[in-house]
Amino acid sequence: MAAYLQWRRFVFFDRELLKEPPGPEAAAGKAFVLPPGITVCDSGRGSLVFGDILCGGRRAGPAPGSGPGRAAAGTAALPGGPLGPAALGQIWFLPRSLQLSGFQAYKLRVTHLYQLKQHSILVSVGEDEEGINPLVKVWNLEKRDGGNPLCTRIFPAIPGNKPTVVSCLTVHENLNFMAIGFADGSVVLTKGDITRDRHSKTQILHEGSYPVTGLAFRQSGKTTHLFVVTTENIQSYLLSVKDYSHLELDTHGCGLHCSSLSDPSQDLQFIVAGNECVYLYQPDERGPCFAFEGQKLIVHWYRGYLIIVSKDRKTSPKSEFAGNEAQNSDKQVLNIYDLCNKFIAYSSIFDDVVDVLAEWGSLYVLTRDGKIHVLQEKDAQTKLEACKSMLFRKNLFEMAINLAKSHHLDSDGLSEIFRQYGDHLYNKGNHDGAIQQYIRTIGKLEPSYVIRKFLDAQRIHNLTAYLQTLHLQSLANADHTTLLLNCYTKLKDSTKLEEFIKASESEVRFDVETAIKVLRQAGYYSHAVYLAEKHAHHEWYLKIQLEDIKNYQEALHYIGKLPFDQAESNMKRYGKILMHHVPKETTELLKNLCTDYQPSGDNEGPGMLERRKANSEEFIPVFANNSRELKAFLEHMTEVQSDSPQGVYDTLLELRLQNWAHELDKQIKEKLHNEALTLLKSGRFKTVFDKALVLCQMHNFKDGVLYLYEQGKLFQQIMHYHMQNEQYKKVIEVCELYGDQEACLWEQALGYFARKEEDCKEYIAAVLKHIENKNLMPPLLVVQTLAHNSTATLSVIKDYLVSKLQKQSCQIEQDGQRIQKYREETTRIRQEIEELKASPKIFQKTKCSICTSALELPSVHFLCGHSFHQHCFESYSESDSECPTCMPENRKVMDMIRAQEQKRDLHDQFQHQLKCSNDGFSVVADFFGRGVFNKLTLITDLPSGKSATTIEAGLQRELLMHTKRST
Repeated sequence: MAAYLQWRRFVFFDRELLKEPPGPEAAAGKAFVLPPGITVCDSGRGSLVFGDILCGGRRAGPAPGSGPGRAAAGTAALPGGPLGPAALGQIWFLPRSLQLSGFQAYKLRVTHLYQLKQHSILVSVGEDEEGINPLVKVWNLEKRDGGNPLCTRIFPAIPGNKPTVVSCLTVHENLNFMAIGFADGSVVLTKGDITRDRHSKTQILHEGSYPVTGLAFRQSGKTTHLFVVTTENIQSYLLSVKDYSHLELDTHGCGLHCSSLSDPSQDLQFIVAGNECVYLYQPDERGPCFAFEGQKLIVHWYRGYLIIVSKDRKTSPKSEFAGNEAQNSDKQVLNIYDLCNKFIAYSSIFDDVVDVLAEWGSLYVLTRDGKIHVLQEKDAQTKLEACKSMLFRKNLFEMAINLAKSHHLDSDGLSEIFRQYGDHLYNKGNHDGAIQQYIRTIGKLEPSYVIRKFLDAQRIHNLTAYLQTLHLQSLANADHTTLLLNCYTKLKDSTKLEEFIKASESEVRFDVETAIKVLRQAGYYSHAVYLAEKHAHHEWYLKIQLEDIKNYQEALHYIGKLPFDQAESNMKRYGKILMHHVPKETTELLKNLCTDYQPSGDNEGPGMLERRKANSEEFIPVFANNSRELKAFLEHMTEVQSDSPQGVYDTLLELRLQNWAHELDKQIKEKLHNEALTLLKSGRFKTVFDKALVLCQMHNFKDGVLYLYEQGKLFQQIMHYHMQNEQYKKVIEVCELYGDQEACLWEQALGYFARKEEDCKEYIAAVLKHIENKNLMPPLLVVQTLAHNSTATLSVIKDYLVSKLQKQSCQIEQDGQRIQKYREETTRIRQEIEELKASPKIFQKTKCSICTSALELPSVHFLCGHSFHQHCFESYSESDSECPTCMPENRKVMDMIRAQEQKRDLHDQFQHQLKCSNDGFSVVADFFGRGVFNKLTLITDLPSGKSATTIEAGLQRELLMHTKRST
């Protein structure tokens, strides 16, 4: 129970008297006055609704404030004279424009009105005749009947057969329930469509011996309750079941107009105001109680406020059952309470209040003299500004906060109150309380404002609480995370630290990378590793494992669980470190990564089934100073992946050659020799021939060098390799194997043997025999070549010279015979030419030279003696001036003549075109294509130990030999 005397008082409402609307006949600022006799009223649907009753049967005089324009069409006009007759039982409507209109609803009086808020339905209770039961009428305000609202239903208000007075009335907003309370303690419930007789059913819900003073429907979901209050008790009826079960909530009641139903902000509680206290009820129990002294006359609920009109003197509620008598002119106090925040929002004194209505966002207090007082609630900002200074001055921050919340002050305004409250507590030294208020400012107040305060005060515990909340609301930045973790580490609060970093992923509200950095710097490696692993910061995880913890095995295992791209990049970054400490396991992982990689973890995502492989060549640098593992890796790659990059084969060849060169055991060396040669013969070095050759030469791998020379068709290099090693038989073998492809090998072999001082007659004879058979060198050049050999005698070349001289003698004889033949042929031709010039030519051919048929005219004859039919000549001849029979031979001769003419002065023509042309390379290429230049033979390095003079003489002989052969 809360005593209202302890509640703060505020003035949250402005009071003014309702004024007449401006018009030509209305006095400026004149108070608006209702007609006399108004005893009941209600509001809703944009109007204030009033019902009148005339005591004594006649009105006392004209309606105050009446005048032209106050009566609408189809409504009863106000009385025109001070004592004239007046209509009784009027229902008046006052819209916002203050144009009062009304109609006669009953012949005598209107006793009750109920205006629905969601429907344009008005329910009234009144009397048409004295002593006759009152009637209930249901009006449809949207439809008209002769200018008046349409009355859709009329029925007598009587519980059973005994007449009694109607005490209260209520209607459910769904139009399916209507309850009428009577003075004899009865309650009549109408269920169904209340606007029609046919669709509704009326029954007595409640019977008792105490007058019913209040009724209220409460709808919660699909459950409907009816609160019934009498002068002595309070009951709750459940209307959602057939038997209408009920429950007695309390054993005391209230007077008329002293009960109401709250809004959802107070959970739709039923409010009952006694003389000492105000009670709140749920359908099944009694709720809180508030001690408000004074005799209660009227109770209403408005926008979270409890409105009570009361007297100062105490009287029994039973004596007030009949309502407020008109002759009672005691001063009455209207109080507006805020039950949530426990303060009085407004308090004022009125004279003889009839009722309090709520419409258009304001409260309207109707007094017995017909005047209407308007209570306009101040806006939230004005109210807060008016009370904050007082509350802050008295350090009533909690009340200020509750007040701001109830008036839906924006978050910025609330945050400012929390800040001031926090500053107040901080200045008093209550750091724990201050931090709680500062926490409530998160999101509005700059965090640095709070952080600086508690850093200066060295209140790490409070600062930690603030930073924790900042992270929970996802408003922390990297600096806040750093500061919070530093607080944890300085406090050595491992429990809080673990709780912070081990939150589920959906609850992480901090920068993970920053947290990892701070934990690593503070030496909390296990926490940093946990955080990095949980949030997939693979680089940080590996960096801490390898650089700080030195757990190489675990780091390697972690890489093996990563997706392909991340595993590949991390092996490139940390592969050398891992290879140095765990070489075997690292090599196995690289084999897996470069062949058919699949993460070793248990988690299988959609991308796990797609197997990929890395470029093995890129990982060769990882094996620095680990040749054994490198060899195993490269051999594995060449076995399982034949299309490995070329760099893999190049490195493997170099590795095998190194091992072969440094091996001392003959058996192992022979094995390594075979392995290296097998790799060379695998065909993987065609595109990098030069590189493989250089590797073999660097390691003096002779078999590999010779194999590569042979594959590259470098026959001269093969022969000169044997020359350098003075392997004479090998030189002859090379000439025999490749001499047909490159004839100059025999010539070079002859020059080589000619320069040797040893007895090489056997080899020279073999070379000379082949040179003689192929006619590769002039005899003179052979003699000059062998003249440099001091051991070679004439007998070595005797057979060669004799055979050569015999062949030349035969050739001279044949040439002499050919010359004689050409001379005779020339003499004969010249004679024929002279005969053709000096004497006529007689054509005596009788047959065609083409078809061999008898020659007939027309015919064609040539000086060569051939004759043709004209049609045969035209068919076979390509030119009119040439004999078809002689033409092929003549063309050969002409081609030879033209060729001789073209070669005439060819050197001068080449030099001239080369000097005059802008593109000298094209000229050279053209003449080269025509076979103008002589072929030059490549002379490679000669065997070591020979003098420069000997080498130069040999080169001169070679050049002379080729020049003579070409000429």
